Amino acid sequence: MGTPISLKVNGKSVKREVAPQTLLVEFLRETLRLTGTHVGCDTAQCGACTVHINGRAVKSCSLLAVQADGAEVTTIEGLAAADGTMHPMQAAFRSCHGLQCGFCTPGMVMSAVDLVQNHPHSCDAEVREGLEGNICRCTGYQNIVKAVREGATAMGV
Repeated sequence: MGTPISLKVNGKSVKREVAPQTLLVEFLRETLRLTGTHVGCDTAQCGACTVHINGRAVKSCSLLAVQADGAEVTTIEGLAAADGTMHPMQAAFRSCHGLQCGFCTPGMVMSAVDLVQNHPHSCDAEVREGLEGNICRCTGYQNIVKAVREGATAMGV
């Protein structure tokens, strides 16, 4: 028997029964088929699974789905506008070449949006510190920092 949960995911109401030990990342990927949220380390160290819960960046591999009951969850799929227009941070990552293989990118973008919303005028060092819970094995971070700064400007926060 599962535990009933009710939450909003990317603006849509979702009601399901889940096993009590189901991680939020598993629920998003396997039940809702929102595969943009990646599983990297399973230990909340890499940040690839970052989503927003009630507007705050959270590593979804460190949270049970039942703990998200009643919450509003936004995944990378829900960040873009309904017409498919990219969020300014997504567009900045694209234009600044802030990605290579792309595996870390969804979590990096979700963390970057949270960072900018809470610290809108961060310098490069503050951006690096704010994203230290997200690991990228490809880029060397220079273009990621550039993308976050450009995204912040485009977000107008």
